[in-house]
Amino acid sequence: MAWALTQSGFAQDLVHILSAVPGGKTGFLLVSALAFVILGSLLEGIPAIVLFGPLLFPIAKLVGVHEVHYAMVVILAMGLGLFAPPIGVGFYAACAIGRVSPDVAMPRVWPHMAALFIALLLLTLVPWFSIGFL
Repeated sequence: MAWALTQSGFAQDLVHILSAVPGGKTGFLLVSALAFVILGSLLEGIPAIVLFGPLLFPIAKLVGVHEVHYAMVVILAMGLGLFAPPIGVGFYAACAIGRVSPDVAMPRVWPHMAALFIALLLLTLVPWFSIGFL
């Protein structure tokens, strides 16, 4: 699929669009984090990384984002999307494992989602959290 996306010209279009995002490195990181939250809620982690990692990591390097920082933003964004109701696959899997109705669990998951969102924003905006000790 990644090869097909590259051959179709989608990769070049994506490079042009994301490299022109206002805000430079920070804008790219925020848009990319949002994209991976959406991808994480629709796909599982490994397919999303396999499909979009080879396309987006070179763009991140092009705009000046450290590879480790970008990888941590991607992983945390996909983790947030995995449990984000109403689409998140992980949320429904956790409800099935715990034998809890999603209707009962949904109001209780929002504080957890808020904490993950704040952590994602902090990690995205402050690179030191991911690369400070490298």
